[in-house]
Amino acid sequence: MNLSARQPVSASHRARVLQALGVTPWVRRVVPDDAAGVTESGRAVDAAVDIGAGVACVVVLPEGCSTRELDLLGRAFSAFGALLARAARITVSGGQLAANVPEARAYLVFGEAQAHALGRTLSPEVMQRAQIVLADEPALVLTRADAKRRLWSALRSLRRGLAPTDG
Repeated sequence: MNLSARQPVSASHRARVLQALGVTPWVRRVVPDDAAGVTESGRAVDAAVDIGAGVACVVVLPEGCSTRELDLLGRAFSAFGALLARAARITVSGGQLAANVPEARAYLVFGEAQAHALGRTLSPEVMQRAQIVLADEPALVLTRADAKRRLWSALRSLRRGLAPTDG
């Protein structure tokens, strides 16, 4: 084996090669055990405490979403922060939710059929406390500009509802 091929490369060369290949390098973030994250206002926030006792957000999707639709939604969720990117995803099949729905602070529902299924499953108390945001079905979001605008507006209102309150 050629020894010159095994020599280490500089970090700048590696970054240029990855950029040329279109690869985004991910760097693992490490938080010290004795410190929590700090928000822009300087207030310390622990991610586990921020979510509260339950789940922050649940996304309710129709059954049989294509890979393109799920990819588009995943990118949109990532653009709005970690709480949406890591939101629980539940599918509706045959008018029924495929899994037990956890109690959450917010629900993002794609399509009226999914909203009806969620309404049949959740108790009125949970529905009253939670923020429920309705968006168009993923197939429409993928193909229509007005559906994309409505999704973007729904994600903005959802992010405002999930934002920690100063108090």
